[in-house]
Amino acid sequence: MRFLAVTACVILPAAIHAQAPAALHAEVDRRTADITSRVVSWRRDIHQHPELSYQETRTAALVAEHLRSLGLEVRTNVGGNGVLGVLRGGRPGPTVALRADMDGLPVTEQVNVPFKSTVRTQYNGQDVGVMHACGHDTHVAMLMGAAEVLTRMKDRIPGTVKFIFQHAEESPPRGGAGPMIDAGILENPKVDAVFGLHVFPGRAGSVTYRGGPLYASSDNFRIIVHGRQTHGAMPWAGVDPIVIGSQIVLALQTIVSRQVDLSSANAVVTVGAFNAGNRTNIIPDSTVMIGTIRTFDETVRGEIHNRVRRTAEQIASSAGGKATVDIELGYPVTVNDPALTSRMVPTLRRIAGDANVSEQPRTTTAEDFSRYALKVPAMIFSLGVTSPSKDPRTAAPNHSPLFEADESALPVGVRLLSGLAIDFLLGTGAERRGN
Repeated sequence: MRFLAVTACVILPAAIHAQAPAALHAEVDRRTADITSRVVSWRRDIHQHPELSYQETRTAALVAEHLRSLGLEVRTNVGGNGVLGVLRGGRPGPTVALRADMDGLPVTEQVNVPFKSTVRTQYNGQDVGVMHACGHDTHVAMLMGAAEVLTRMKDRIPGTVKFIFQHAEESPPRGGAGPMIDAGILENPKVDAVFGLHVFPGRAGSVTYRGGPLYASSDNFRIIVHGRQTHGAMPWAGVDPIVIGSQIVLALQTIVSRQVDLSSANAVVTVGAFNAGNRTNIIPDSTVMIGTIRTFDETVRGEIHNRVRRTAEQIASSAGGKATVDIELGYPVTVNDPALTSRMVPTLRRIAGDANVSEQPRTTTAEDFSRYALKVPAMIFSLGVTSPSKDPRTAAPNHSPLFEADESALPVGVRLLSGLAIDFLLGTGAERRGN
């Protein structure tokens, strides 16, 4: 009898521990359902009042007020307009961070919804509309919801959760992540992992992920070709920077098509603007080109920079002109930590359902979530927000004036963010179950 009693005492705590994750998961589901209507309201309010990068004061104030109402430690004006909320759980453990970006875009909305944005502002000297055309309104609302869900459970959370509401994601090369990191958001206590999500066209509630490089680096270049101005009827009397520039544009395309090993490294070099001259009969003194470089590998990134410089300078020199090349480093490659991603995929499947989770290809868009991934293990994934009545393949993409998010995906996002935090802090993968 004594042996049996001892055995029972040993087994019982293990059984309780095994049941704890399931109980927490069920509570996340229940609390998410309770606040879904509020998450939708927050999203609509933020959508109707979008703010450009470095101007997110109203959004930041809304976030800070909510976090304070939950009793969290709150820092505002972090690295600019950033907001940080800190939840200290009732049990000791590691620290996890969840991130959402807050800024809108200079896009005039064409989606006819009751909460359509009619905000207008000045941008680069032009009168423009302002819209959450990349879905950051949904990111903020979902993270506000996750903060409330987790706070209501804090006595059972083993560790610390940091809620990062970041400004200026849409403003490379600086962005808002770097300044917030410089302001210490990943320290005291030190963050062990950071998670984020981004909405994209895809069946509402579906999830895609990828370990390793996911989003490309994004660098800008500016090439000025200096020629010698002359009469358009006498081109031999000068050096034509338009012809030289045209040759450079064509030659830049061969960097990717002929000089990069595309079997192992994809890349993009795009000239986005070409400006020169103002009259039909004047060959101008100079030509200006600007463009973008996208890569998934830091070595290839550096090689392409060198090749862009060499191509422009040598073509210009061969024609008697001169080219000056400036390359502005933007966001690095966004690399999801492979081990962390593999560990957390069961959580994605448990919450969204096996049939709704798949691996995604790399994308040449860029994200300053990459800055966090340079500091700590990180994972960002995609949440589909296309209405069931539409085909995701033809739905308006991010940054379009017709971009639209189906709100049925919002509670899925709240559960995903909350679930990732809990499962990471528990130090286990999640058991799998269907929806």
